[in-house]
Amino acid sequence: MIVLIQELPQLHSTSAKREGFGYSSLRSIPHQWNFKFNSKASWKCFCNKNETVHEASQGFSALPRDAPWDNATAWSTMALYIFSLHIPLSFGSLSFVSQLMRIPVLDPQTKALSRLGIQTVEFIVTLLLLKVTAKPNYRFRNFFRDHNLGGKRNWLFASAFGFGFLVSLVFLTSILAETVLGPKAVNSPVLKEILDSSNISRAACFIAYCAVTPFLEETVYRGFLLASISTEMQWQQAVLVSSGVFSAAHLSGENSLQLFIIGCVLGCSYCWTGNLRSSILIHSLYNAMTLLLTYLS
Repeated sequence: MIVLIQELPQLHSTSAKREGFGYSSLRSIPHQWNFKFNSKASWKCFCNKNETVHEASQGFSALPRDAPWDNATAWSTMALYIFSLHIPLSFGSLSFVSQLMRIPVLDPQTKALSRLGIQTVEFIVTLLLLKVTAKPNYRFRNFFRDHNLGGKRNWLFASAFGFGFLVSLVFLTSILAETVLGPKAVNSPVLKEILDSSNISRAACFIAYCAVTPFLEETVYRGFLLASISTEMQWQQAVLVSSGVFSAAHLSGENSLQLFIIGCVLGCSYCWTGNLRSSILIHSLYNAMTLLLTYLS
């Protein structure tokens, strides 16, 4: 940009001094070529400088400033997902399966297989919903790819650190909750019954909770919601807001604090790495640990 400002007066002064054709016209050609070359070089330097400043200004977060969904579309899509997909499929689907099969009480294996199928359907429909509501020029196949700055950061290291940090926080909050509110049952009796019933139910349960659920929830609450609202606010605020929505969507009052902490850790991991693989892996490991502790208890 500095070269561009310096060259313009030189070009105009040359044209003003020489009014004829022939030699004077030929003499002006190098100035024109010099002007074009320098202007392009200046623009390239200006763009590179802006990119460098942008990367430096991001600091901790590697998320891009532009998201496939604007703020209004993100919240309307989120509301549509929660009230049309998440709540009906997560909290009323087993009753529907029971009525469909005409069985008053489902056995543990049927519950596990039904839960796996329902989670898979919810994940597929959610991907279609996000694709439809995204901006027209957005290529949805890039959704799970690294961002430019995030590709320079080790997501495996972030996953290992995030998982250890998450386990420590959950352990400390559990001790604090027991001190303030008194002891409570750590494991779900329904989940324990499913894990103890058969190998098929155990396999279905582990696939559902350690594969499908992490992909689904990280896609919705981190890859979609957090990435969208971080374009309108600071990344720290976006992590807190998305973690609050993540906690509230589980409709579990007694576990709301731990769910909020889990959401914050997963959100920070996604912001630092710039891809969903880190948060998905942390989420999967945490669910696997929970299932393993429940099974061994």
